[in-house]
Amino acid sequence: MIEFNSVSKVYRGQRALADLNFLLDRGEMAFLTGHSGAGKSTLLKLIMLIEKPSNGEVLIDGQTLTKVRGSNIAKLRRNIGFVYQSHHLLSDRNVFDNVALPLMVAGFHHRDIARRVRAALDKVGLLSKEKQNPATLSGGEQQRVGIARAVVNKPPILLADEPTGNLDPQLSAEIMQLLHDFNNAGVTLLIATHDLALIAKMPHRSLILRQGQLIGGGHLSDNAAIERNAPADLGGHS
Repeated sequence: MIEFNSVSKVYRGQRALADLNFLLDRGEMAFLTGHSGAGKSTLLKLIMLIEKPSNGEVLIDGQTLTKVRGSNIAKLRRNIGFVYQSHHLLSDRNVFDNVALPLMVAGFHHRDIARRVRAALDKVGLLSKEKQNPATLSGGEQQRVGIARAVVNKPPILLADEPTGNLDPQLSAEIMQLLHDFNNAGVTLLIATHDLALIAKMPHRSLILRQGQLIGGGHLSDNAAIERNAPADLGGHS
């Protein structure tokens, strides 16, 4: 479903990604890991069409993203949900309105918005808090609101950039299990994270980036030796 063919990305002469090749199958859940500056966020931005590759091609369902133009960019993005580390919730709107925002932008009818928002909040266990301000919620609950907003449009693809980075281990495990539940419902997931202990408990493939290069693409246990023996970090874009 998501395919990278010899993809490189260079910022002002500095290499962020180098010759990446991998395929994420429809319905698969995988982790993207590596040191800070390894290129994880850059890779996700290429999928979201926030950035374009310097070389190579990124494809979704066989469609080359560099060929997507104009209004088709927004249409493609509606098929991709995105979960942020820091939530990006609007403090001047309640939980319901925060989750409804993508549907309002897309022009959904208010009856459809209400139905979809409440279904999404129910899935993340926050239906009873739809009228509350996000500031009154715990960090874990705010992340659940962010997840509800990402899935309210029922996208076939869900990306997450360090979704448990600000949470304690128990809440991190709960959020990861919630994402796993969406995967069980058929959603394709790619999750960027540095929490190796957490993802080691889950039976999913791990893509390991080191200085913009993909040095491992199997399960985390298979890649552990590669990660230990890789050269020291030299920095770069995240």
